[in-house]
Amino acid sequence: MRLLHTSDWHLGRAFHRVNMLDAQAEFIGHVVTTVREQRVDAVLVSGDVYDRAVPPLAAVELFDDALHRLADLGVPTVMISGNHDSARRLGVGAGLIDRAGIHLRTEPSACGIPVVLSDAHGDVAFYGLPYLEPALVKDEFAVARAGHESVLAAAMERVRADLATRAPGARSVVLAHAFVTGGEASDSERDITVGGVAAVPAGVFDGVDYTALGHLHGSQTITERVRYSGSPLPYSFSESEHRKSMWLVDLDAEGAVTAERVDCPVPRALARIRGTLEDLLADPGLARHEEAWVEATLTDPVRPADPMARLAERFPHTLSLVFDPERAPDDPAVSYARRLAGRSDQQIAEDFVAHVRGAGPDAREQVVLRDAFDTVRADATVREVAR
Repeated sequence: MRLLHTSDWHLGRAFHRVNMLDAQAEFIGHVVTTVREQRVDAVLVSGDVYDRAVPPLAAVELFDDALHRLADLGVPTVMISGNHDSARRLGVGAGLIDRAGIHLRTEPSACGIPVVLSDAHGDVAFYGLPYLEPALVKDEFAVARAGHESVLAAAMERVRADLATRAPGARSVVLAHAFVTGGEASDSERDITVGGVAAVPAGVFDGVDYTALGHLHGSQTITERVRYSGSPLPYSFSESEHRKSMWLVDLDAEGAVTAERVDCPVPRALARIRGTLEDLLADPGLARHEEAWVEATLTDPVRPADPMARLAERFPHTLSLVFDPERAPDDPAVSYARRLAGRSDQQIAEDFVAHVRGAGPDAREQVVLRDAFDTVRADATVREVAR
């Protein structure tokens, strides 16, 4: 069975105020063409279909167009909700849409109920695990403490229990939206840390033939059977080194996996350039970036006059301008943002306590801070979905 694995469409999202809707529409057309030309048997979409819980009308219209085009192909599509989606909104009409071969899986309670497709070698069971917000699903999965690993492990127990009832040799595929240990993040994924932990081990998915992951925006292979497709388009300059693609996965009669990447069309290359303004304007080695979307970091000790206008003369698609003067690490002028770069909310809060009190929080206080951050984040998720 040949599968096309994609995820993280983020319909409705812009790139540094550049409207990406046309590029997203081109990607949908690319999916349809790939399915037809590569004789794909099933399309997998592993979450974050939309960029936010209440997407703009234009994004909803594009999604509607995508559903119709996929249904017209006569090729089944299995799709789950991600942490950016409203599972309830995305799942509206799922039972009816199911009849058209578009299988929306947005309910945590249905993790152990597969979409079963068949080929010449028998059945393949597809299990959709939508994004499982630990604080919201811990009761559904009867876990003692809300955490990504505990709720995903409980969901996978349901998957394995269902698999055990199927004919020997039945093949299996899981779609999941999660941060798996070994994955490389970028700046454009929303933080899903709970209890100080964001990642889950790949071993959670042991026992299935292929796991189609969503959430991280870079295409990557965690194991031969566990992969991220990545987002089809860039959504931050931290993705400048990404090769945007989908996975074309072949599942043989025994459940062995082979996979190859199918490149996605992108509107422009991304470039991150750094140096003084005069160097950036004069360096012949930067000519290759003149038609790219550019993030320029200026290292001039004093902010130059009209830097964006001057950069745009050579790099007309400059979208981001950062000032980062070269200074010694102990220079008091080093920016606050730079000192905080790479630090979690928990670490920043603990540093604040240490600054105010003269000593950092003890173990009990660390737990209180962690629980507070988890509660606020879960509450924000509930309020966003309820809008």
